Amino acid sequence: MARSYHIWTLGCQMNVADSQRLASELEKMGFRASEQPDEADVLVVNTCVVRQGAEEKGVSRLNLLRPIKQRYPDKVIGLMGCMVGVRDPLPLRKRFPYVDVFMAPSDPEPMIDFLHERGLEGEAISVEDEARSLRDAIQDEELLLLPAHERGTLISAHVPVVYGCSHACAFCIIPFRRGVERSRSVGEIVADVRSLTRQGVKEITLLGQIVDRYGKDVGDGPDLADLLRLVHEVGSGEGLERIRFLTSHPKWMTDKLLDTVAELPRIMPHIEVPVQAGDDEVLRRMKRGYTQEDYRRLIARIRERIPEVAINTDIIVGFPGETEAQFMQTYTLLDELKLDKIHIAKYSPRPQTVSERTMADDVPEAEKEDRRKRLEDLHARTSAQINASFLGRTVEVLIEARQHDKWRGRTPQNKLVFVNDDSGDRLGQVVNAEIIWTGPWSMQGRLPGTQVMPQAEVIELKEA
Repeated sequence: MARSYHIWTLGCQMNVADSQRLASELEKMGFRASEQPDEADVLVVNTCVVRQGAEEKGVSRLNLLRPIKQRYPDKVIGLMGCMVGVRDPLPLRKRFPYVDVFMAPSDPEPMIDFLHERGLEGEAISVEDEARSLRDAIQDEELLLLPAHERGTLISAHVPVVYGCSHACAFCIIPFRRGVERSRSVGEIVADVRSLTRQGVKEITLLGQIVDRYGKDVGDGPDLADLLRLVHEVGSGEGLERIRFLTSHPKWMTDKLLDTVAELPRIMPHIEVPVQAGDDEVLRRMKRGYTQEDYRRLIARIRERIPEVAINTDIIVGFPGETEAQFMQTYTLLDELKLDKIHIAKYSPRPQTVSERTMADDVPEAEKEDRRKRLEDLHARTSAQINASFLGRTVEVLIEARQHDKWRGRTPQNKLVFVNDDSGDRLGQVVNAEIIWTGPWSMQGRLPGTQVMPQAEVIELKEA
């Protein structure tokens, strides 16, 4: 019997990877992804609660599923992710009685067990149309099996290497919802990399809440630099073009790791290292474990060791007690360092965190928005200046998809490039593109021998 599933994924790349893992297990049971939620037999909301707005989106989606469940009681409703957390979901069961299955982050087993117990299985997987390299692996329970429509078309994928977090920044709910830090085994990670590359993936991003801490919870085993070397070696024989990792923490980024990035050609010169604030007192109350001068020295070390590196950061504006003068310290830091991308969030208190329990949320919403806007304007100016330095240069672009009648791809620095080319299928290829136009959020490129596109055809998109 043909059965299908639909997963809504909210939040970070780790949630994307968790949804991928759940989809893999459902695919092995014979389910297939459905683009139409109303037609799906299994409906799952994978939630994020890092910000209040993200949690509200998850609740809103769940509320929309209530009448569907009432109309079609045989449909299976699942709630996954940080809203569920790692503790007893009894309060959620009372709040959402129409939800059948509650899944902690990174744990699809409750859904799979539920479906097996009720005999809700799909059609047996047919391997007749699968790539030969998958025919034997399809029987392997450890295989990370992409949805059928993504095999051969998904170019970039995420592989978690560290679950949870034990750092406990004052504002962060992740340790309470995802549990303590747990490094995955090298064998599991390598198996995922092999599975994905054999299904057409060309770029892997290794994930962790603090990815630099990989291996520190298990003693004297391999660290992130060692893991990157192994993945680089394995990927070289499987057709993997690029490797990235995120998110780093200023306190745990080592010279060994930076030198590994600089040395290995498939590891991209792209570092995500959040500063969160540029004022030492705010950083102290955030429990970040470094000063703004420490961060400045780190940025200098990264740039010294990794040629043409792109450095991205995260900022929280309106943290409890943040004055205008303290905010301006953050503004000045970013203005002077000129980082490639800034992810900006307005502070919102999250349950159980140190800041929620001990600090008043005393920065008015209007002031938070004003500070966010000022940093956003600074970011746009800085990004435009950095991207303008690529004008006229030829860069390597990994093509990820077709969009707006152009090929969309990324440079090694993870910068978005649209390439005008109709000469053939470029999906998954690394092409040499001459940059002919730049903006703050994207660039335009052309391949040798192609015409310059009219200015009216320029696409400028800003990523979330």
